[in-house]
Amino acid sequence: MPKKQENKKTGDLGEEIAAKYLKNKGFSIVERNYRKKWGEIDVIARLSTEISIEAGKMGKNKQIGDVSYETGERIHFVEVKSVSYETKQMLELAVSHETYRPEERVDDFKLNQIRKAVETWIIEHNWCGEIQIDVIAVRMVPREKYATVKYIPNVIAE
Repeated sequence: MPKKQENKKTGDLGEEIAAKYLKNKGFSIVERNYRKKWGEIDVIARLSTEISIEAGKMGKNKQIGDVSYETGERIHFVEVKSVSYETKQMLELAVSHETYRPEERVDDFKLNQIRKAVETWIIEHNWCGEIQIDVIAVRMVPREKYATVKYIPNVIAE
């Protein structure tokens, strides 16, 4: 298989693993592979949180007895970087010796592309809630159906 096809296959599998990871952590996937010519976002996910507030306070809330819960939403724009290994032993060796960290491929140029794509998505969807840009590094052994996920939240402090 040509190198470019192999890299795409690894990237696609990594994005699938990252999306499943986010779902398991309580996120809902809003969109995948949002592309513009100036940038791409691999996964767009929403995390709803409930914050306890005093009863009677105004806002988007639901009353439960003497306590109410305000629902806040944040959209997470997630860049996924993946690397594939032949065996689990090779993956563990790379991790223990820190020979290659896929998250390091998210450099300033890439973050700027993501930022531009995020701005476009916000305008297109008329989003006025909170946002966050995250990175997920996936190391995998496809033959053994084994993967590790490293979630790095809020890589750009707004």
